[in-house]
Amino acid sequence: MAHTITEECINCGACDESCPVNAISEAGDKRSIDAATCIDCGACVDTCPVNAIHA
Repeated sequence: MAHTITEECINCGACDESCPVNAISEAGDKRSIDAATCIDCGACVDTCPVNAIHA
């Protein structure tokens, strides 16, 4: 199951560079993870400064 980004996202972009498959993009005022592209590695979870990414 792909990770998701919650409403706590502050749109800082820290997670973008950590994603090895470029599944994260900007979606309005927060980031979004493309479930079809996400490989569920969890790399983005550790880079989020506000813990807005969950499995």
